Amino acid sequence: MAGHVLCFGEVLLRFATPGHRLTVQCDALDMVVGGAEANVAAGLASLGHDVKMLTRLPSSPLGDKARAALGAAGVDTTLVGRAPGRMGLYFLESGAGLRPSSITYDRAGSLFAGSSSGDFDFASALEGARLLHLSGITPALGPGGVALAQAAVAAADAAGVPVCFDGNYRALLWESWDSDPRGILTGLMQSATVMIGNHRDISLLLGKAFSGDGSERRREAAQAAFAAFPRLQLIASTARHVVHSGHHRIAARLDSREGAHQTAEVDVTGIVDRIGTGDAFAAGVLHKWLEGGDLVATAQAGLAYTVLKHTVPGDMGLVGAEELEAFSASGGDVRR
Repeated sequence: MAGHVLCFGEVLLRFATPGHRLTVQCDALDMVVGGAEANVAAGLASLGHDVKMLTRLPSSPLGDKARAALGAAGVDTTLVGRAPGRMGLYFLESGAGLRPSSITYDRAGSLFAGSSSGDFDFASALEGARLLHLSGITPALGPGGVALAQAAVAAADAAGVPVCFDGNYRALLWESWDSDPRGILTGLMQSATVMIGNHRDISLLLGKAFSGDGSERRREAAQAAFAAFPRLQLIASTARHVVHSGHHRIAARLDSREGAHQTAEVDVTGIVDRIGTGDAFAAGVLHKWLEGGDLVATAQAGLAYTVLKHTVPGDMGLVGAEELEAFSASGGDVRR
């Protein structure tokens, strides 16, 4: 697999309440490294791909921890810039039963959010790249984030590098400033070859309501997206039914211009960590897509990787290719 995947976005520190406790009950929090694009980078690297992370981290012990976590996952960190500043943070209050988890962001004024496009050499980073992966979280950070995302996709277009764009709509971020998410995300999607998103994301982009009730209606949304975005070749999405915080039912779906495939639903129980599972899905899909897999194999890889991530604590999946290939929805005894 010649060439690297370039992931661009902010790396975060996550502070989570241990043992499903409420924040008011805690005197200590568990800290892990994450962030949507970093999670995809770690997943793809764990699956054997050459992956580089393009970001900026503070020149501090917290920045050191973040870079070390990426490196430990097998991600190339030579493009990670360092400068004085602060890390973006988020706080996770872990849910249980019918009480959902909740997230509080503390990322305003972070080093990455305050960066300009001149702080990154996109053209150099994209030399020899097979794919650029980024998400709607970067433009949701504010006007500066919009400029960063636009500069990244413009450089990919100039270099002839395909773009994977994950909508990753974060209402709390978009609503914190005078934003135009539809206009901004639609502009970025014009460069996308692969879209990670469902009928709700397409509804936002096109300003038209689409239903996710049934395969035919989901196909209608996909066809509308293909008509609106000429470069788009693949749309990957999941359907999730939450029974309670420890029991979800998940199916994966892939749409191409020629057809679609939707997997059977898998019961996911005994959930260890829900966060990062969407990023794991993206990593599983991209893993098989980069290998030239068909719709069926690619959808199954995405589903398997997201299901496996539910069993792994932290933001990052970190499951290897051998474990992915051996995945069975029925689980099983210890592999020896």
